[in-house]
Amino acid sequence: MTTANTAMFQASRLNQRNEKVQVLYRILFGIMTLMLITPVLLILGTLVVKGGGVISWEFLFTPPTDGMRTGGVLPALIGTIWLVMTALLLSVPIGIFAAIYLSEYAGDNWFTRTINLAIINLAGVPSIVHALFGLGAFVLFFGFGTSILAASLTLAVMTMPVVIVATRESLQAVPQAFREACWNMGATRWQTIRRVVLPNSVTGILTGVILEVSRTAGETAPIMFTGAVFFTPFLPQSVFDQTMALSLHLFVAATQVPGIAEDVPYGIALVLIGLVLTMNSASIAFRMWLRGKKKW
Repeated sequence: MTTANTAMFQASRLNQRNEKVQVLYRILFGIMTLMLITPVLLILGTLVVKGGGVISWEFLFTPPTDGMRTGGVLPALIGTIWLVMTALLLSVPIGIFAAIYLSEYAGDNWFTRTINLAIINLAGVPSIVHALFGLGAFVLFFGFGTSILAASLTLAVMTMPVVIVATRESLQAVPQAFREACWNMGATRWQTIRRVVLPNSVTGILTGVILEVSRTAGETAPIMFTGAVFFTPFLPQSVFDQTMALSLHLFVAATQVPGIAEDVPYGIALVLIGLVLTMNSASIAFRMWLRGKKKW
């Protein structure tokens, strides 16, 4: 190879400069990522170190005893599952159908803009305000009393904007050419949505569900006034029963129970995070399975 050909394939000063800038940005973004991950790892590490020793089968499957100073978290664990699953059953269908209407049927008019503004405002309302709304609407006005149903309805109203926004963005990400191809084949709008649009957006919809699970399981104020109690040794039998919840149980154990062992609140927090991670992992696994099935 001649000297001229060798010089032709050498990187220019501009290319070398661009490579150096790219390396600097890669390092910068890596540092920013570490800064985001580090607090999470520190929190999880603290919980594992201080609360890992209390985790056992007895702690998970027995109710609190001795004024909640000893025993386990079984009623709170089961109650949290009741609250999360009931809230999902109430909010996910309504949120998906609302997103379908806004994305596929509604036109650009004052009514649609009002709905979008209401969704944005609803997402920004503090949880304590949702708690007072749930107390007035579901506990008192509808007469559900302090129950799982009233608490789940409050959580559903609070988290529904997450499902609506995630679903709408997933629906709008489906190429318009898919819809037009179905319409040209004689399919109706609903057939196109059901057979083409929804199957291609289900993974994004599940992302919204995952975010809802995380927020629902960790909320305390909305359930404190509507359905969760400080202590009950009984497991809920229906949605009209009261129940304990891990988030409220953690608050009570950390602030209201004298003489409790220091590692118990950390253990409760570790169980709560473990429950959220388990539910999220199941949703992520289901999403990956659907994505793999879609590829085949």
